[in-house]
Amino acid sequence: LSAGSVLYAQAPVQNAPPEPEPDPYALVEKALDLTRSTSSHSQMSMTISRPSWQRTSRLVAWTRGREDSLIRFTAPAKDAGNALLKQGDRMWTYNPKLNRNIRLPSSMMSQSWAGSDFSYNDLSRSDKYLRHYDLSLQQVALSDEDASGGQQRVFTIDAVPKEDAPVVWGKERMIIREDAIMLEVTYFDQSMVPVKRLVSLEIGELGGRTMATAMRMDNLEEPDTYTEVRYQDIDFDLPLEDRMFTVFALQSGQTP
Repeated sequence: LSAGSVLYAQAPVQNAPPEPEPDPYALVEKALDLTRSTSSHSQMSMTISRPSWQRTSRLVAWTRGREDSLIRFTAPAKDAGNALLKQGDRMWTYNPKLNRNIRLPSSMMSQSWAGSDFSYNDLSRSDKYLRHYDLSLQQVALSDEDASGGQQRVFTIDAVPKEDAPVVWGKERMIIREDAIMLEVTYFDQSMVPVKRLVSLEIGELGGRTMATAMRMDNLEEPDTYTEVRYQDIDFDLPLEDRMFTVFALQSGQTP
């Protein structure tokens, strides 16, 4: 080398270590807990839309953990008092006109709830994905840029029911954002034909957390047939007593 020349030793290129593959069970668990937490109390509206008519109801709901929930209609007047109770895998409905509770057999769990595009099975999601399904990560992508120009990872997860699972779907495909928001769920029948799709329409702040504040369940077999649920208010981590999630509370209408 000539005098005054400088020798630069080029360091070997270090590839960044790949991020560990996310655990689909942990992702689903986080998404379930986002809207339930240890407990919750919410007020919401439900709009059932058909090609020739539309109807909106008001509801209140309480949840505890991933297993217990109570949903009660408050309006319109003809529906007020109708309620649904879930304890683990057991479910009851209450009709004030009949003044009686009805235990739902497993054969009815796939039927429409309150005339909507949600079935009783859809409402009982709790931890069913963790107990009755085999979960597999199918794809990792990036979301569109948000208002601040940021992006998040988005995970596509297939949930295939175990052989003896008490479910009706052939498969469910979930799309979950890395902040635990469930963006979409597509329900496939036993022939792997998509039948319904749940989509998060709006994401905002409620109860001190970012969550989907409006969702729509589309019936993919019938055009212009869907049900929208919109949260008006929600509180988390309330002290709810055991008596809140009993058949007696379902019928009596007692609240905390």
